This record gives sequence, C-alpha cells and structure tokens, in this order.
Amino acid sequence: MRRKTGQLLSIEVQILQVAAEQRRVRDGEFYGFELAKLLADHDESRALTAHGTLYKALGRLHDGGLLEARWEDAETALAEGRPRRRLYSITGRGAQALATAVADRHQEQRASRRVGLEPS
Repeated sequence: MRRKTGQLLSIEVQILQVAAEQRRVRDGEFYGFELAKLLADHDESRALTAHGTLYKALGRLHDGGLLEARWEDAETALAEGRPRRRLYSITGRGAQALATAVADRHQEQRASRRVGLEPS
C-alpha cells in the first residue's frame, strides 16, 4: 500500500507527538535512543522501536522540514565519554503536520463509528 504524498506514517506521527511533548516539557530537543525509549513509554506493550526504522523516519521528517537537526557540541560528548548525539526538535511545519494528522485520524474514527452504527 502506497501512501499519499504528504501523508504521515504512524511512526512519523508518533515521533512528532513525542517531539511536541518535549517542546512543552523541556528545551524541545531529543536524540534517537532517547526517542526510542520515549516511544516505548507511550505504548508500554510495544518493544523498543527498531533503530533502523526509527532513524529512517527521523531522516524523512528532517528532509521534509518537519524536524530540525543539529549535532551536539563535541566537548559535551567528550566530557561524558560518549559519541556526539544528533539532536532533533519539531519545527512549526512539523507541529502543523501533526495537528493535521491528528485531526484526520479523529475524522476517520468518527466516520468509521458512524458506518458501524448504520443499519445494514
């Protein structure tokens, strides 16, 4: 099944939801492994999202202008004895795409409930 141009995949919507939440609760930036843990926390029954899938989705969202990305300061990573992290944050365009996706999902749910209530 091919998706329509501009339509977000479920994983992309989930990433944007976490990104929007991170904007509200702290500086708004997150990195890939942290995101995987946050996604797992949102849906405790699911295992950690496969990193290949996650990073491909992050790349698509970044390429589409829905996420901004930057490398953290090398000195910070060195001081903590780890590789640098790529930090992501949601853009205004990403917030709008998320709002549209959520509204579309609600509209589809309402429509499917109406269909289910109609007598056959």
